[in-house]
Amino acid sequence: MPELPEVEIVRQSLNKKIKQKVVKKVLIRNRNLRSKIPINFAKYLTGKKIIEVKRFSKYIIICLSNHSYCLLHLGMSGTIHLVDNYKKSIVTNTSFYNSPQLPKKHNHVEIFFENFKIVYNDPRRFGFFEIAEDIEILEERFSKLGPEPLQNEFNLNYVFPFFKGKKKNIKNFLLDQFFVSGIGNIYASEILFLSNINPEKKVSLLNKKDCEKIILNSKKVLIDAIGQGGSSIRDFKNTDGKSGSFQKNFKVYERNGLKCKRSYCKGVIQKKKISNRSSFFCNICQKL
Repeated sequence: MPELPEVEIVRQSLNKKIKQKVVKKVLIRNRNLRSKIPINFAKYLTGKKIIEVKRFSKYIIICLSNHSYCLLHLGMSGTIHLVDNYKKSIVTNTSFYNSPQLPKKHNHVEIFFENFKIVYNDPRRFGFFEIAEDIEILEERFSKLGPEPLQNEFNLNYVFPFFKGKKKNIKNFLLDQFFVSGIGNIYASEILFLSNINPEKKVSLLNKKDCEKIILNSKKVLIDAIGQGGSSIRDFKNTDGKSGSFQKNFKVYERNGLKCKRSYCKGVIQKKKISNRSSFFCNICQKL
């Protein structure tokens, strides 16, 4: 699943291409995504100008000229492809997952502009589109989610009291979008390694210093990943010809059986299933 940095790269690509452009036509090939695409979706978007493309957590927010919003979540396997009418490009994908080229199947939504279109492809159909007709509805949509790690609200005054008396382990909390929005499995493992905290440690046992490390490293890891174009788990590039390179800097993710990258540590990276998700950690410097 694309995580916050990868979704941010998609946002940047979309904003660069569709900002201030007018939607000419919308073609829906399949409404049956995680939630059904609204019946009036095509009619609602057609004729609207795209003011800006924003993001919250893993949600792409397309701001429309009538002060409403189109929300897009990529789910497990959703990708956005840019297809130019007059310029054939080998690479159409705006992110680093699944096919770099426009696939022949599972192209569920096409949004047409003057000389190009964007195509939403999703083999597993866990993504979805929504319309928020005003800012109040948009804010209500996100009101139950936790703050983003990059927001000022994700601080010690929020995190430490939140953990008090809770029994769940820290790995599960980092993946809990009601606690903090946008962190996924890859970056949770990296954050906990930098923080010297075992993923199975119960949050009630974390002290203020531990929480400060988690807050600092959450921001550091995500900012670094965005700056490096996200993580290209597979070897291909985005539409600007750039590949995400953060995976070259993984400290623990998918490094099971390899030596810890800390020069002073003799540990070996372990892989363990925690709540059915693969977790990676050093058996020495992240010891329980």
